[in-house]
Amino acid sequence: MKVGLILPMGDEPGPGVPTDWAGLVAMAHDAEAGRLDSLWVYDHLPETWEAWTTLAALAAATTSVELGTLVSCTSFRHPGLLAKMAHTVADISGDRLILGLGAGWHEPEYRTFGFPFDHRVDRFAESLEITATLLREGRADFQGRYYRVNSAELQPLRPGGTAPRILVGCSGKPRMLGLVARYADAWNTAWYGVPGDRFATNRAALVAACEAAGRDPETVELTVGMAVGAGDNQVPARVDAVAEALAAWRDDGAAHVIAYPDPTNPVSVEVLCEAAASLR
Repeated sequence: MKVGLILPMGDEPGPGVPTDWAGLVAMAHDAEAGRLDSLWVYDHLPETWEAWTTLAALAAATTSVELGTLVSCTSFRHPGLLAKMAHTVADISGDRLILGLGAGWHEPEYRTFGFPFDHRVDRFAESLEITATLLREGRADFQGRYYRVNSAELQPLRPGGTAPRILVGCSGKPRMLGLVARYADAWNTAWYGVPGDRFATNRAALVAACEAAGRDPETVELTVGMAVGAGDNQVPARVDAVAEALAAWRDDGAAHVIAYPDPTNPVSVEVLCEAAASLR
């Protein structure tokens, strides 16, 4: 099982939490040296650094760790542009990109920046089809209600390069899970402390969606967002507690656990690295 870390994006100041690029890249280097498998950025607009600019810089500043978006909101960028961005970051990173996508949820940031908030799943479905087709086939034609591309191609070619794996983050709603079954390489469900009834219910809904689509559920990688901190439904930020929680997720079938410590500071990163090492 892989273990990843969500990096702070400048909007959660606290003791030891980086709020600028120098601190962020130092944390990324520490996590990579601590042998975590992946680093992730989240995609919001108010008060945070822009996700894809940050991700491109991380791709150049790291060497081995996987890099992902958890998740990139498809409403914020045209799907053709998003495919180009992912294509570019995949090349910079040497094919370490995991393209996490979602429909968005936080209405105030839509209103602030002038993005439409209506028909989000309809818009997401069109965007996902265009982006997936461009990345996997290199070319797309699509005429939808919300998005259009005309003989769009991904250039320059990347001889030997592979298409980024597509992860879709969503809850147990049937229509979104149907899109997971149709397009995604991986599914993310969040936020949890340890496995429980809510996780079991959501996973059962994914299995049902895959079966309805004629897809083997085992071909969709199961990824889980795990909250670490002092609050309810969070894993206490101690090495033994985090290691125990990771082991529980591994035993329950998770292929990749992505931790979100509160606060995300050098101490919590060290705890996560030590807990992950104990499972190897």
